[in-house]
Amino acid sequence: MLKIITHPNPNLRKKSLPVESQQILTPEFQDLLNQMSYLMFKYDGAGLAAPQVNKQHRLVVINIKGQGQAFINPKIIKKSLLKKILEEGCLSIPGVFGYVKRPKKVTIKYQDKDAVWQEEKCDEYLSRVIQHEIDHLDGILFIDKMIKK
Repeated sequence: MLKIITHPNPNLRKKSLPVESQQILTPEFQDLLNQMSYLMFKYDGAGLAAPQVNKQHRLVVINIKGQGQAFINPKIIKKSLLKKILEEGCLSIPGVFGYVKRPKKVTIKYQDKDAVWQEEKCDEYLSRVIQHEIDHLDGILFIDKMIKK
């Protein structure tokens, strides 16, 4: 069973590697998606990135209306100029919360659990969470972007 690793584990700072389409369709990878969704819901997370479970895949799962949706090889292809400051937390940095300024809207390109490429415009909740989780894939934590008071 997977476990969430916490800061300052150095693996949280590693850049994740792309996932090959053939790998996405394997039973092992599909099981990883299910285990990550389970952990995210167990700990009441908005999202969970593979590095948080000590896997260096470009993979995140996000809680969308009570369902765990996989975003594999996600890439932000457009950001709005308007930004918003909101409070964030992280399952890998328990008990720490802080304000982060991020674009209000983003457009992303990613592969779904069936390895099909998708493009999606994200705003509000999904925009915030996907940006936070993609940062994890690049070894960036929200505390790196936190606005100092």
